Amino acid sequence: MESDTTRGKDSIRYEPNENPPPLLSFGIGFQAAMLVIGGIVLTPAIVIRAADQSEVYLSWAIFAALIISGSTTVLQAVRVGRFGAGHILIMGTSGAFIAVCITALVEGGPALLATLIFISSLFQFALATRLSLLRRIITPVVSGTVVALIAVTIMPIAFQMASVVPEGTSSAAAPVSATATLVAIAVLALRASGVWRLWAPVIGIAVGCVVASFFGLYDVARVVEADWVGMPTSGWPGFDLSFGSEFWVLLPAFVFVTLVGAIETIGDSVAIQRVSWRTPRAVDFRTVQGAVNADGLGNLLSGLASTVPNTTYSSSIPLTELTGVAARNVGVSLGLIFVALAFLPKVAALILAIPSPVVAAYLMVLMGMLFVQGMKIVMQDGLDYRKGVVVGLSFWLGAGFQNQDIFAAQLGEQWGVLLGNGMTAGGLAVLVLTLFTELTGPRRHRLEMDLDITALPKIDGFLRELASRFNWNTASTERLCAAGEETLLSLVQPEDETAPDKRRLFVVARGDSAAVELEFVAAVGDENLEDRMVLLGEGSATPEEHEISLRLLKHFAASVRHQQYHDIDIVTVRVEAAR
Repeated sequence: MESDTTRGKDSIRYEPNENPPPLLSFGIGFQAAMLVIGGIVLTPAIVIRAADQSEVYLSWAIFAALIISGSTTVLQAVRVGRFGAGHILIMGTSGAFIAVCITALVEGGPALLATLIFISSLFQFALATRLSLLRRIITPVVSGTVVALIAVTIMPIAFQMASVVPEGTSSAAAPVSATATLVAIAVLALRASGVWRLWAPVIGIAVGCVVASFFGLYDVARVVEADWVGMPTSGWPGFDLSFGSEFWVLLPAFVFVTLVGAIETIGDSVAIQRVSWRTPRAVDFRTVQGAVNADGLGNLLSGLASTVPNTTYSSSIPLTELTGVAARNVGVSLGLIFVALAFLPKVAALILAIPSPVVAAYLMVLMGMLFVQGMKIVMQDGLDYRKGVVVGLSFWLGAGFQNQDIFAAQLGEQWGVLLGNGMTAGGLAVLVLTLFTELTGPRRHRLEMDLDITALPKIDGFLRELASRFNWNTASTERLCAAGEETLLSLVQPEDETAPDKRRLFVVARGDSAAVELEFVAAVGDENLEDRMVLLGEGSATPEEHEISLRLLKHFAASVRHQQYHDIDIVTVRVEAAR
């Protein structure tokens, strides 16, 4: 831990609540904007062109996407109430929505797309509110499998785009342009370091465009004709409130992808906290809830505007690590730059003129990395036999339905549209299997009482009975009871005894002969127990009275994790049996 702390102090120049010089904030914000602007513009372009929609609608969708991405990036940085993380989290259009958005546009047009995005965004607010209750369902296995399946659904689109060129173009144009893009990105990603690795996609696209221009593929006329300053005067399609069969068939898929985007935001908001402070801190899940709420607001606004929904971009994390600047001012500058770029059609035209084979190559690299990221998430807490079955079966079910290799003729039109999306089919499978594993696992034992020192005898009796069920010896039983006692003493605050409304405490236990995991669920104060335990090593040799319980807990427990939410606090303590 000391080495991590030292490294953090050396690398972080400005923490979130500090104010770097305005020029530095703008410079880093501009660099970040140039890194991700291509993705924000290209995602709606891929969707709208694949669905054969009008150029008028495309211009509107890109304008709206930049405005929404900019405003939500600012919101993530400044944090208003329960909206926003209070950290640098770049918001932009989500590649996870590409497949379902194309389907919605083909089935019902932009108005249907707007309605589906708006309705599904409401589920994200519900997720943020009840994030603590879903912690056992939205596990790394579930989220990682679904993220990997995103690549399965989008790769076929990329493969098709790779050969799209105007009639009369040389037969070598598409493969040469795509290959040049892939090679440039791969070489830089594999051999470059530091900031050059971040620029690999941008440089690769530039190389691809140069090569494509020799074949006449780069649309120079689009760039020349575009205005320097302006905004779309039309293109907003309104809503489709008929709620026909297409809506009800596609809604589950949109809700599911929305939750996938929320999972991605959860991961990014956890990661940005780990790289933003000089001294490592425990993850604050209230910050995570704020990030998910801001992401949900972005999706709601995307529905109102009928553009591709947004999500957090993981590039926020390496950018913060490289620059050492985690100040909120950078997020504000970045968001304002996005908004300004929305009124510069020439910039969007530069990106929209990129040939399809180049875009396809970029998409292949992006989806390839996304697949690997999904597998990393799956492996986050280890992969045993049961998890392997869940991941393997769900993934290949998703791939099978995506390729229409499983009961395609028997599903019919409506079920075919729903399960024909590999992410939806595989995602439903991994959720069902995870629920089954959770419900059929070792029984959980529960105890409820007031959060008060007088609850100690009840907890002691509860834990002794639990240890007896698992045939623990005397030493193991005493260790378990001591850990339970010190956890309670750490949670009880001096004002608890005189508070007019006693707070409730739930103790949930699950275990076996080797170890017991205890969850203490309560509404407690703002201090995080993990942070307080870390600080014990930096204090005086003689601990204060309120630190004794923490020191003893640190001794008895194999691990202690404190998750703080707006509605609830959960302290998870793992105690291993004495050998």
